[in-house]
Amino acid sequence: MDLLANLALGFDVALSPANLLYCFIGVTVGTFVGVLPGIGPMATISMLLPITFGLDPIGALIMLAGIYYGAQFGSSVTSILLNIPGHAAAAVICLDGHPMAKQGRAAVGLVGSAIASFIGGSLAIVLVMQFAPPLAKLALNFGPAEYFSMMLLALLAAAVLSEGDLLKGLGMVLLGLSIGIVGIDVNSGAQRLIFSNWNLADGISFVIVAMGFFAISEVMSNLEPHAKPQMIGSNFTWRELVPSWRDFRQAFGSIIRGWGIGSMFGALPGSGPTIASFVSYSVEKKVARDPSRFGKGALEGVTGPESANNAAAVAGFIPTLTLGVPGDAIMALMLGALMIFGIQPGPSVITDNPELFWGLMASMWIGNFLLLILNIPLIGIWVRVLSIPYRILYPSILLFICIGVFATNNNSFDIVLLAAFGAIGYILHKLDCPAPPLLLGVILGPLIEENMRRALLINRGDPMVFITHPISLAMLVAGALIIVLFIVSGARARRKERQADDAPAAVD
Repeated sequence: MDLLANLALGFDVALSPANLLYCFIGVTVGTFVGVLPGIGPMATISMLLPITFGLDPIGALIMLAGIYYGAQFGSSVTSILLNIPGHAAAAVICLDGHPMAKQGRAAVGLVGSAIASFIGGSLAIVLVMQFAPPLAKLALNFGPAEYFSMMLLALLAAAVLSEGDLLKGLGMVLLGLSIGIVGIDVNSGAQRLIFSNWNLADGISFVIVAMGFFAISEVMSNLEPHAKPQMIGSNFTWRELVPSWRDFRQAFGSIIRGWGIGSMFGALPGSGPTIASFVSYSVEKKVARDPSRFGKGALEGVTGPESANNAAAVAGFIPTLTLGVPGDAIMALMLGALMIFGIQPGPSVITDNPELFWGLMASMWIGNFLLLILNIPLIGIWVRVLSIPYRILYPSILLFICIGVFATNNNSFDIVLLAAFGAIGYILHKLDCPAPPLLLGVILGPLIEENMRRALLINRGDPMVFITHPISLAMLVAGALIIVLFIVSGARARRKERQADDAPAAVD
């Protein structure tokens, strides 16, 4: 009964005309920002945060939250249509979303993404409402050793994402880790891989790497003399918006699994939507009856990560509100907004500010519903982007990418880096090296190093800390099992291929 009373209070707050308007503005702005390559929710919230200072705390937080999960969905649009991830978590959606667009199934992919986003986010809201305090206590059991092992497990899962070649996947992870440590070491002040160029002192932005490896390399591939950059989608009909019964069956299980994975990782400070999306994709590939479909337009490769993405974005409010510990940089901005309005996050925030907590939860439900009804009619417009002649489309893509990359740091050197990573990405694409493991390495490299150092400092340099902590040990064992199972399954596949090749020879 307490939950029903709290829900009634939350909807009473969220359904006020002013808060409904703030929610609608947030999800609308977030969606369109997510569609623009390279901008992302981080830059948008940073720019719009001063505008919210004149609002009441509840309305400001509702609008900022709407921008956040709206941008999470909007980024999947460019991932599916143009192979351009708007943010880190959307990179994995490119693997199957863009092949679906090339097969003329862009509408199915976008509808599946919208439904998965809605269901994953809505179920995560229920989880947050019911279990926020217990989940906050669970997050307290995670220390530096546990976070190190969790991120190492995520990197191993990303390496397995590579199409049948574990060595290439591991190589791309190592390359990503190398890119991630570029800059000045915070602890020692040492220069690392900056080659006396102080433009690299603050490191290399993920936006530059993602735009180079996905967007620029895709444009370069389409400009090859033998390539056919003709985009599929001009014969779009509204009937294509309705997925088939087979599509529903394929997507349902992946949405539920993605919700579970996203909620778990979102509730842990320092993980967030990116790790959840990559782990979800890896799980879908492992449980599929035919893993060879992945990377070629499997709907589960879109719906699973998208559900995990939005569920983690919602669940990320658990440690931020109840512990005062932000899960990522965007949650840190939310935390700063709370403090600006004089609200102290912590275990007592639910009891001291019930209107804020339950109003925000109810507004997320409303916002996810608004996202669904806002974006399904827009899908026809997004798909028709594919009918634009490529000679017009690719200069526009390059222009928006350059604007987004330049706006990140207002540094023209970033454009040079963008071109360099685009060329490297094009070469690696020709060598069939997967980009998503590299991107995850770039993101998690500094976090893995930070948590490893912290764990060793706390335990006076004893590396056994990663084994003596049960949760850390369990994750390390899971990582080892992933590698063993992948090697065993690869050996079995090669044995079957040899037997198939030898069979005709035996008959002759």
